[in-house]
Amino acid sequence: MGFRGRWGTRAVLALTMSALAGSAWAEQAGGASPAAQQEPRRGGTLTAIIQPEPVILTAAINTAAPTGVVTGSIFDGLVDYDANLNPVPALAESWETSADGKTLTLHLRKGVKWHDGKPFTSADVKWTLEQVWKKIHPRNQATFAKVTSVDTPDDTTVVLNLSEPSVAILSSLNSNGAQVLPKHLYEGTDILNNPHNNKPVGTGPFVFKEWSRGNYIVLERNPDYWAKGKPYLDRIVYRVIPDAAARSAALEKGEVQYAVLSPVPLKDAERLAKLPNLRVTTQGYEWLSPWLFADFNVERPQLKDPKVRQALAQAIDRNTISKVVWFGFAKPADSPIPSTLTAFHDTSGITYPFDPKKAEALLDEAGYKRGADGVRFTLDIDYIPYGDDFKRTAEYLKQALKRIGVDANVRSQDTAAYTKRIYGDRDFDIAITWFAAFSDPQVGVNRAYGSGPIGKNIPWTNGSGYRNPQVDALIAATQGEADPKKRIQLFKDLQKVVLTDLPTLPLVELKFFTVEAANLKHPQPTGDQVYGSFRDFWFDDAKAADAKPADTKSN
Repeated sequence: MGFRGRWGTRAVLALTMSALAGSAWAEQAGGASPAAQQEPRRGGTLTAIIQPEPVILTAAINTAAPTGVVTGSIFDGLVDYDANLNPVPALAESWETSADGKTLTLHLRKGVKWHDGKPFTSADVKWTLEQVWKKIHPRNQATFAKVTSVDTPDDTTVVLNLSEPSVAILSSLNSNGAQVLPKHLYEGTDILNNPHNNKPVGTGPFVFKEWSRGNYIVLERNPDYWAKGKPYLDRIVYRVIPDAAARSAALEKGEVQYAVLSPVPLKDAERLAKLPNLRVTTQGYEWLSPWLFADFNVERPQLKDPKVRQALAQAIDRNTISKVVWFGFAKPADSPIPSTLTAFHDTSGITYPFDPKKAEALLDEAGYKRGADGVRFTLDIDYIPYGDDFKRTAEYLKQALKRIGVDANVRSQDTAAYTKRIYGDRDFDIAITWFAAFSDPQVGVNRAYGSGPIGKNIPWTNGSGYRNPQVDALIAATQGEADPKKRIQLFKDLQKVVLTDLPTLPLVELKFFTVEAANLKHPQPTGDQVYGSFRDFWFDDAKAADAKPADTKSN
């Protein structure tokens, strides 16, 4: 297996979704390649929105979405993924797996340089795998767990030796999945506090230039990029625009030409899709398979009992979350493995249909009867601060739980405070967040249930505090099982256990969209374009914005 070569009424919802079904949306979401066979034009500044602002600029250390969006243009991956999620060459020109699946050999591209002029070599990959991916990275500690040693017979060859086959590795070798760091700048340092985490030195098409906190991040064209003649753009400016209405206005006026991860309210997306100067598309998110869920802190007194967690689940109408809270840009989730991963998805018949009466009965059985004031107990709900959609999800949960006698307080904070509260201090009751399941549940789902990272302040891992030796054993087995049928069954067994214990409640599968300028051209979006680079982007006219950093104050 080698490679060569807004809260609203249902009436408003119906009108909005009807409009989105019209030609404007359908054409932009699934139309022809924006490049349209034109000759790329060199020059110009692309202004993009990044919201919320990243807390760090190194995806090898922090896998939060805003970090991945920015660093995809600073760091190349060992591979990229095409629209069908097949790996294609990037820093690795080719690769092959041994017949027994226990050796993966990567052949690196020659002549690649880090942005400081030092050569990129196999030593960088080996050091990053051993010191970062296996020790620090939230997902890769599991993904690369079966790698026992790394050989570097020369500067352009990396040999991964595995104790057992690991089919998920090739699903994780892009810039976001397995970002390679420069050994010469990190070795012997405190990796988590290395200054280059926020002044990154990569191998990608754009070089980090400036970060004005709260305002903008600037990248400039890499003149020594290995892909000769690329990138076409001179500069990328990421603007921090916290207000959703201001983001819509900036896109409409042409002040911003690119924004990902559903950057505007749906009512605005429908309107913007009809404008001749903009495109709205759902392409480029295929690698993510994102799912939104609620983590129950199983160490809290009221939430220790699975019966209580099951009761809360049946008080929540996931159809309402999908259709009203997310305006149809989601579908109800019934498993932590999204339905987009068809081979692995299986609820085993364990579901929690919306049934408030059943929820109340379960709480009574668990010993939490309503008091004189009608309240059984009180919980805090914390939501990931990535926009109004997540806040509205928390507000919906608050209303739904109130119906069964559970009072809830919705709390907000910035991203750094949120991750510390959930994954470090564990000072919460219910946390709402989203994970990317990616193209293999070993990469994106196992991390929600493995007990290893609990309380270690490693964001986007097991937030619930759930510890189950059976689940840990299943997770370990999925990492080393080479037989596809047996591996699928292991994931089905895993789903059965976690859906019964319910430390996390799957809410909806998300459908993100991108808004971009009509004169911004590029090939067909890759399957991981949201975290990809602007290497192949260009403007088809001479009117490309040329904003200076001084012009990019936040709104």
